[in-house]
Amino acid sequence: MRKTIYLLLAVAAVVGFSACNKSETYHEKRDREVSVINGFIAEKKINVISETTFFAQDSMTNVANNEYVLFEASGVYMQIERKGGGQKLQVGETATVLCRFTEYNLMLGSDSISLTNNFPGNAASVEKMSITNTSGTFTGTFDTSSTMFRAYGLAYGSNNVSLPSGWLVPFDYISLGRPSQSGSEVAKVRLIVPHKQGHLSASNNVIPYFYELTFERGR
Repeated sequence: MRKTIYLLLAVAAVVGFSACNKSETYHEKRDREVSVINGFIAEKKINVISETTFFAQDSMTNVANNEYVLFEASGVYMQIERKGGGQKLQVGETATVLCRFTEYNLMLGSDSISLTNNFPGNAASVEKMSITNTSGTFTGTFDTSSTMFRAYGLAYGSNNVSLPSGWLVPFDYISLGRPSQSGSEVAKVRLIVPHKQGHLSASNNVIPYFYELTFERGR
């Protein structure tokens, strides 16, 4: 029941926002997006650091200082709370990755949840993904039973199971462990994802999203 409610909220939010902005040009929508992202950064008192600073800190952000690194090429902002245990996804490797997430539509407000599968204790709600590292370039697909696919993929054809590009950014820096293993922990990140790095609904409607995500290696 909770999954259905969140799916309906996601669809209603996107449709409602799109209907209210049909008269805007793409450049106006883009300017609005930049303003919304900057407003979110100011509201949440986020300290933006450069990639140079990020790499000098062993590819880590200081959560106590509320640091997010800005990747200039993509416009994605990322905070790593935990890098995770286990190992990074190796070149040539494909792995099943399990994810819990909460998605916020920043156009509707900084605390506007549009979709989530983060129901503690409900193993069936976890997002199942397949991630591949090809010569350092990551690609990924959602399982067709996933919350993201059912919310956004089906609207654009049954073959649209690709992960948003923004979701792939952390895999250069996090490790994929399993909490059941000794000394292991689940990776946790936060992302501000502009529309060009988001799912097709985000891209088509010029909507930035904020995500809180955890990643672990599946069996």
